[in-house]
Amino acid sequence: MDEVDDGILRAARKVIAVHLNYPSRAAQRGRTPDQPSYFLKPSSSLALSGSEVERPAGCELLGFEGEIALVIGAPARRVPPEDAWGHVAWVTAGNDLGVYDLRYADKGSNLRSKGGDGFTPIGPKLLPAASVDPAGLRVRTWHNGGVVQDDTTAGLLFPFTRLIADLSQLLTLEPGDIILTGTPAGASVAHPGDVVDVEVSTLDGTLSTGRLRTRVVQGTTSLADFGAQPKADDAQREEAYGSREAAGLAVPRPALTPELRTKLEGVATATLSAQMRKRGLDNVSIDGLQATRPDCRVVGLARTLRYVPNREDLFEAHGGGFNAQKRAIDSINEGEILVMEARGEKGTGTIGDILALRAQVRGAAAIITDGGVRDFSAVAAMDIPTYYANPHPAVLGRRHIPWDTDVTIACGGTTVQPGDIIVADADGILVIPPALAEELAEDAVTQENEEAFIADMVREGHGVDGLYPMNAEWRARYQEHVSGDSRG
Repeated sequence: MDEVDDGILRAARKVIAVHLNYPSRAAQRGRTPDQPSYFLKPSSSLALSGSEVERPAGCELLGFEGEIALVIGAPARRVPPEDAWGHVAWVTAGNDLGVYDLRYADKGSNLRSKGGDGFTPIGPKLLPAASVDPAGLRVRTWHNGGVVQDDTTAGLLFPFTRLIADLSQLLTLEPGDIILTGTPAGASVAHPGDVVDVEVSTLDGTLSTGRLRTRVVQGTTSLADFGAQPKADDAQREEAYGSREAAGLAVPRPALTPELRTKLEGVATATLSAQMRKRGLDNVSIDGLQATRPDCRVVGLARTLRYVPNREDLFEAHGGGFNAQKRAIDSINEGEILVMEARGEKGTGTIGDILALRAQVRGAAAIITDGGVRDFSAVAAMDIPTYYANPHPAVLGRRHIPWDTDVTIACGGTTVQPGDIIVADADGILVIPPALAEELAEDAVTQENEEAFIADMVREGHGVDGLYPMNAEWRARYQEHVSGDSRG
């Protein structure tokens, strides 16, 4: 294996970087692209292993991203994916460094934020591309000696051969050009004095680039005032560190706290429906569906998935691979509910046993679709409750294209937004606006306590006139009853 040297750096006329390519990173960012997108880094940003990189004066967010770098060996122009790997000469480790403080300045081009001198170290060794499987590589990153990134190329959103073929459709990839192929989850921020190492190896460890080492130093020359100045806010800190927790920022209080969940689980949807009607909300029920587990009471936050009517040319682009349906199910979190818009179309399935099982394994609270369910017996036998219009054996491609996720949808005659609170029981399914949930739950508990008292009075033989609803006399008796319970 050869070493990366100055000659390799001088040969690179272009450095091309992919925005998102690892499912773990896409899940962290909360978006999964349908197609790869790219940005350019100047060749002057290249550096060797063991180099130092400056965090510019006035900046606080120097992000690091361990990546696999491909070095082009033969010109590539309009090559198909099956021939693309033959145009790669070498594989090595790369670190896509950048300052988030300047991301705003160039409207997506990343020129200043990612193009600084030394912001693309690569090396130290070159692995012959012909000796490795592009789908069988591992990338790891260490920050001050601790592993922070560890992923493989087995499940990339866009395999390396697709990237090369895609880029070559409009531009010629020339010998020496470098492609940075994306970073997995775990990228974060380095400070002056920190050391970042990146290593690329085969899965069995027989071939390795060795560790690409970069030390961070503090720049001392301030940016001139005639150009963009560093700006760091909490949104950029969250992006740079990967999460609000990692950035040391306060985490917003969830819309569905454990206490609120307990209250909502303790009241009937009929009661909640009455409370919402009092507030002028009549169109908040998902209607016309059956349940595989009508015995279950379900409470959770909505995650949404939208299907559009099938059109064959569009299905080819949106229906295969890691499509919106699979992305939604593979990113659902514990306690969330997948709600699908299928337009009430009963002529095909919208989910089957494998994907329903995946949702269950990830801890989803329920699945709701106003379309059909395939593999119905298997889905019905699962612990996860599924609400559905009908069983149907056909695959979704018969009538649907999985189009997008985490958008406002229509399901069962009502509008559902991501983050809405879903409550379901044997009476039906309700969609609760998060802003109303706390007071709604409190009033529903109060209503059910009153109705329990009314039921007791009916059992004792009292008539309902004046009791249901309670007039002033009965309400006074109820208050005495409540006061007695609180004293006793």
